Amino acid sequence: MNRNHALLLLSECTGDDIWSVEYCLQRSIPEAWIRKLQDAYESGFDCPDSQIFFRGQVVNQFEGVRDVDLACMIAQRLNLDVERIVQCYPTRAGIVRAICDEIEEG
Repeated sequence: MNRNHALLLLSECTGDDIWSVEYCLQRSIPEAWIRKLQDAYESGFDCPDSQIFFRGQVVNQFEGVRDVDLACMIAQRLNLDVERIVQCYPTRAGIVRAICDEIEEG
């Protein structure tokens, strides 16, 4: 994956989304990355922030790639210290923002 493609993908990451495998393939994410990051996630129904939506509907379970994990994989590919970033930022959105900031500053 070249740097421009990596940066384009990173610009789509929010930290709060799960990308379907189909979407990942459409966005030309390497299949090895998809296999490594893919998991099944369950909605939490006690808090609206933990619910998973697909096509506007709440789903019990969704298989895909968390965009925060994709952002970390991109950061690692761009030689950022991902472990330090993850330790410094307590939220998924914060991690993605920190990765973007470090890339912009670098």
